Amino acid sequence: MHTKGAPLELLERCSAIRTPSGDRPLSEADRNAVRSAFERYAGQGLRVLGFAEQWIDDSAKAANRELAESDLSFIGLAALEDPPRPEVADAVARCQTAGIRIIVVTGDYGLTAEAVARQVGLVRGRPRIVSGAEIDAMHQDDLDTLLRDTPELIVARSNPETKLHIVDALRAEGHTVAMTGDGVNDAPALRRADIGVAMGASGTDVAREAATMVLTDDNFASIVAAVEEGRVVYDNIRKFITYIFVHAVPEAIPFVIFALTGGAIPLPINVLQILAIDLGTDTVPALALGREPAEPGVMQRPPRPREAGIIRRAMLSRAWLRLGLLEAVLVMGGFFFVLLWAGWSPGEATGPGSSLHEPYLRATTMVWAGIVACQMGAAFAVRTNRASLREIGIFSNRYLLRGVAFALVFAAAIIYLPPLQAIFQTRALGIGELTILAVFPFLVWGSDELYRALVRYRERRVHRAARS
Repeated sequence: MHTKGAPLELLERCSAIRTPSGDRPLSEADRNAVRSAFERYAGQGLRVLGFAEQWIDDSAKAANRELAESDLSFIGLAALEDPPRPEVADAVARCQTAGIRIIVVTGDYGLTAEAVARQVGLVRGRPRIVSGAEIDAMHQDDLDTLLRDTPELIVARSNPETKLHIVDALRAEGHTVAMTGDGVNDAPALRRADIGVAMGASGTDVAREAATMVLTDDNFASIVAAVEEGRVVYDNIRKFITYIFVHAVPEAIPFVIFALTGGAIPLPINVLQILAIDLGTDTVPALALGREPAEPGVMQRPPRPREAGIIRRAMLSRAWLRLGLLEAVLVMGGFFFVLLWAGWSPGEATGPGSSLHEPYLRATTMVWAGIVACQMGAAFAVRTNRASLREIGIFSNRYLLRGVAFALVFAAAIIYLPPLQAIFQTRALGIGELTILAVFPFLVWGSDELYRALVRYRERRVHRAARS
């Protein structure tokens, strides 16, 4: 009967050792020599198997596994090298920079796991190595403390129950847990984790069915790429929503002013013009923000909390208070500029048949075109949350450039084509008014750029203070 397995465990079932001259009783010196060789190989990151055998003449003993796997003759060790892929070290470094903690949970011996983890940069100091049996025997409070307070943790000689305990403990502490595995025994932990990641090439069908994500190339670096892509998609959704929220304020403020003044100030914008913004000029730029490339530093910030939603207070403050109010001030300024230049005074009639009706229509056109112009500035402003626009490049999102071009053409058609003028109640704008409108995008974008620059300056000061 031939037996292979974990060397130290196998050695406990041996009573003899094979030599060139035949088998002889296994002495304590022999056991120490085997342990020393095993630990030397394991310390080099090699996976080590022990081999033993015996002749069995008794059929009753052969049928009993416990008896059959006793009184074995130890033959020797086999050391196998399974080096990590070259790209794994870089992927591990990116995970650590992104605030993603990696815990090694393996069936290998502790020294082997430590050596491999050190090769890829998972551990740098003296890691805490615990066995799966120790994890399973721990009280829940002790396990929580171990996972919380041990920055470099390796769980060796683990079993499926060990992985489940670790996943449950981490999730109970509020962490988002990703679990990797390829075997049938990994399926329960893959299913229990927030994100189960199975190996597509070498994994079992059970593991692939239990997982949320399957790696077709079995490459750990693909997980990091997926994390980065997920962060980019999340950021772009927030950029899209922020951009849509911004123009709600300059669209609502004119109606508020009209209502509060009891009509003394005529309505600065009509319903069809608002629809032309919501369904026309804003649509393509908003969609283009969904194709925004990764912002610098996307993998240098910590993961967001589990309970954090897409819409947050800071985002609403940016959309409604900073950018939205600024747009409202600019477009209402343009409205009053046109009316006052025409000689209007509050309460004076601007309806059809009055001498101020044409200036009033031009003033409402100024408001509508002002919102369109401001939204162009907002589109470039929301492209980044922290970084400067210069860092990502003005022309890096060609879809947004096409969206802005579409908005300009659409706006020009509504302002200058007589059939559309009749529908949307607009009038052609002159050079002076267009010059004013041309400033609006830069004011909106510039204000947000200055605010982000101030935020980055404060973060640098806090970072320097923390380092000192």
